[in-house]
Amino acid sequence: MWNLVTGQEIATLKGHPNNVVSVKYCPSSCLVFSVSTSYIKVWDIRDSAKCIRTLTSSGQVVSGDACAGTTTRTITFAQGECQINQIALNPSGSVLYAAAGNTVRMWDLNRMQAMGKLMGHIGSVMCLTVGQSLLGKDQVITGSKDHYVKVFDVAEGTMGNAGPAHNFEPPHYDGIECLAVQGDVLFSGSRDNGIKKWELEQQELTQQIPNAHKDWVCALAYVPGRPMLLSGCRGGMLKVWNVDNFTPIGEVRGHDSPINAICTNSRQIFTASSDKTVKIWLSKVWRKR
Repeated sequence: MWNLVTGQEIATLKGHPNNVVSVKYCPSSCLVFSVSTSYIKVWDIRDSAKCIRTLTSSGQVVSGDACAGTTTRTITFAQGECQINQIALNPSGSVLYAAAGNTVRMWDLNRMQAMGKLMGHIGSVMCLTVGQSLLGKDQVITGSKDHYVKVFDVAEGTMGNAGPAHNFEPPHYDGIECLAVQGDVLFSGSRDNGIKKWELEQQELTQQIPNAHKDWVCALAYVPGRPMLLSGCRGGMLKVWNVDNFTPIGEVRGHDSPINAICTNSRQIFTASSDKTVKIWLSKVWRKR
């Protein structure tokens, strides 16, 4: 955790069994969720950044830190557990969704218990995003190694297993690595080096750029308040696109290693890379701090 004004480290959340692949913060509860191998650690950052629960890919809820004894990196999974690739919170912060294997596991965060699974992919779910449908349901959009993007509509209090409401056609030529949603528009980035633009309400492909990058498209994000989409690739390039007509605006070599995540606020853009750095860019002038 960092102070963005001073650039100083506030705290470090430790004791993960291996690489931390996804982190989410819930403003309503002040809880932080961090993912490593088959575990999701739940941190209360109001209480000296203490791990209060551990959730597992199979749906278990363990009180406290189940990884507390971890001293060396491990990639072995307990029986019945699998890799969690990404997590997302619904808009109200009441449900946590986790891409676990070829399913999405759901947790009721008010009761801290597993609710069920979203099923339908035949490959590992690599990314997901959660918004709200016109009917007030959670709209969960998933991207998988099976090349498909799927949409699930999840009503409040849903228990058990559920299938997709829609499969987006045509699929990518390789696995999906990242998704970005703004309003009725969805962008998907793939290992096929391409980006597709979809309309959610009409459920159709509107535009695509087959070779948006020269390598896997690993990260996508919108620039708040501006009609701009950011994309980052495994080769370290950061590109900017006009959201409306899907034309390139500019590009910069952001890192010498893969860009794994892009995050934005009203003034800054953050890129996280395998080179072990997070870079901060000023979005107005495209200049790195």
